[in-house]
Amino acid sequence: MKKIRIAMIGAGFIADYHMRALSSLKNVEVTTICAHSLSSAQLFADKYNIKNTSDDALTLSSSPDLDGVILAIPNRLHAEYAIEFLKRGKDVFIEKPLAMDFKEGELIRKASEKSGSIIMTGHMWRFDDDVNYMRQLIKDGTFGDIIKTKGYGIHEDWGPEGWFVKKGLSGGGALIDMGVHAIDTVRFLLGDPEPISVYARLGTFFGNYDVDDSGIIIINWSNGTSSIIESGWWQPHSDGPEAATRLFGVKGYASIFPTCYKLKSDRFKETVPDLPAREDHCAQRIYDSEMTHFINCIRDRSTPRSGIEEGQVVMRITDAAYRSSETNCVITM
Repeated sequence: MKKIRIAMIGAGFIADYHMRALSSLKNVEVTTICAHSLSSAQLFADKYNIKNTSDDALTLSSSPDLDGVILAIPNRLHAEYAIEFLKRGKDVFIEKPLAMDFKEGELIRKASEKSGSIIMTGHMWRFDDDVNYMRQLIKDGTFGDIIKTKGYGIHEDWGPEGWFVKKGLSGGGALIDMGVHAIDTVRFLLGDPEPISVYARLGTFFGNYDVDDSGIIIINWSNGTSSIIESGWWQPHSDGPEAATRLFGVKGYASIFPTCYKLKSDRFKETVPDLPAREDHCAQRIYDSEMTHFINCIRDRSTPRSGIEEGQVVMRITDAAYRSSETNCVITM
């Protein structure tokens, strides 16, 4: 089996999850760690016994021995870096969100289509055991038509710093950072319907920065479901952890995190499925499955489960949410 060679671009918090996942895979080699400074790259490389370091990611795009890259970098760099690697025939995994906005995402799409290289977007909850279990029940019609959902992408009494709170580097605030998890998770659970309209109220209440830290979004989907999404940093309370989702159907109710369901036919007795215990909410095994999928897509040239299309639908929704909040109008997709 051919060895797949990957470069890790970025050496921050999320890169550790991806690095641990890649390190566990056979016939996969992380050849280089690239960060904004050589010292940062070296610290990360030493942690995982990686030989090569760099502070110039774009020069790596011309490496003949490189199959793909992981982009775990500020959103502002996603499109620029992805396009350069795609032009050189490298497959690219981009941490969520796909880009700063839909327009940048389209530039990535065109580069991917022209080169034939793969784009995968880091919507990691598509690889979670609980989420996939509930998605199958929904697909089987267990809950009937899903009328409404509620989803959460909230940091309770905490918020990020650095580039996350600078609009020029991030493209947005809590919606782009946390809300996208809730949006993509519910869309995946529902079988990936298309959004038909978005209404949002976003604001900044907890910090001195130029991005949103609170939001309520209403999405109407092509399958008739309406979804409420809450996003936020520094919130005094959250009704559920990251990507927690509540689904209300004509035959019953379902919840992800905590994962359980109630059926009308069972007089709404709560059922808790026997699923693998979670060592952590954002469990390492989710990222293990995500990276395994990316590597398999490279090997067999298949379309990722969270590819350019899935990433761009989320971009369309977040773009519409920001426009809606500015204009106080419903945005039709």
